[in-house]
Amino acid sequence: MSTSIPRRMKSWSVTQLGEPIDVVQLVEGDVPEPGAGQVLVRVLAGAANFPDVLMCRGKYQVRPDLPFTPGREVCGEVVAVGPDVVRAAVGDRVLGLTTLPYGGFAEYALMDQSTTHPAPASLDDAQASCLFIGYQTGWFGLHRLARIREGETLLVHAAAGGVGSAAIQLGKAAGARVVGVVGGEEKAAYARQLGADVVVDRRQEDFVGVVKEFTGGRGADVIYDPVGGDVYHRSTKCIAFEGRILVVGFAGGEIQTAALNHALVKNYSILGIHWGLYNTKNPGAVDRCHQELCTLADSGAIDPFVSQRVSMDGVPAALQSLGDGKTVGRVVMEHTGIGR
Repeated sequence: MSTSIPRRMKSWSVTQLGEPIDVVQLVEGDVPEPGAGQVLVRVLAGAANFPDVLMCRGKYQVRPDLPFTPGREVCGEVVAVGPDVVRAAVGDRVLGLTTLPYGGFAEYALMDQSTTHPAPASLDDAQASCLFIGYQTGWFGLHRLARIREGETLLVHAAAGGVGSAAIQLGKAAGARVVGVVGGEEKAAYARQLGADVVVDRRQEDFVGVVKEFTGGRGADVIYDPVGGDVYHRSTKCIAFEGRILVVGFAGGEIQTAALNHALVKNYSILGIHWGLYNTKNPGAVDRCHQELCTLADSGAIDPFVSQRVSMDGVPAALQSLGDGKTVGRVVMEHTGIGR
């Protein structure tokens, strides 16, 4: 390891499971050394994702051993590389996934070269840190699975959140008409700002009726659902003939069951998207998707919506707000240091 890299670093560590505000603790420890195929990055920005919250709670499908530092998605500067690294070099500005237990809510993090990608110069550090998980999930779901077409109607649930905001922008870039569903007027304003053609505040209106009216009774061609539960069941009431429902997640807390006889009668498809699998099953497709996303970012067709930028000492509260459903867009830790 280069002598210019400190031997010690500060990081947020989860030593027991629970709510982020209670279990994420600031610690000081050794800076990790990259192993074969790994890079060490100085974290420039780390984006908060709902899976970070679920891992703190012990409720995510990936359950890292304790202790671990959360923060799967970062933009960083490569400061050291391990043996056999060919995809990155010292000095590169990169984005992608961290390698637990050395996550991104720290001064330094580890990344596997296979999930390390060049950060586009058109995006600042905070925006670049948001370009991977949410936008890749949206691109794979909308293009590779649902095969969305220009002129179709896309219904996006949780449209003001991190995943939903990416889906709105990607849908508009594909030439779709977008209906965004949110909870509350503040979130509705953000969804309009993101480019949704119609925004439904589910606390005030029934999105089923709005979608039917907007489409002349046809329904939505593609439904992007990161919420699940009753939201999914109501979505089946406004899906178009030969429509596609993308099951992205279950942020609402309830994992629904699908009435397959209903899918048969109405001729619609139910598609599950677990984007993380592509990193091992088809990494070349992830690389191609990243190139497409960079092109869209450079052209201004997508513009990651960072609603809140916090310093490192704001991480626990930011994760808790995300877990409580109080955030819009993306919340990002920028490295301005502790207590500044």
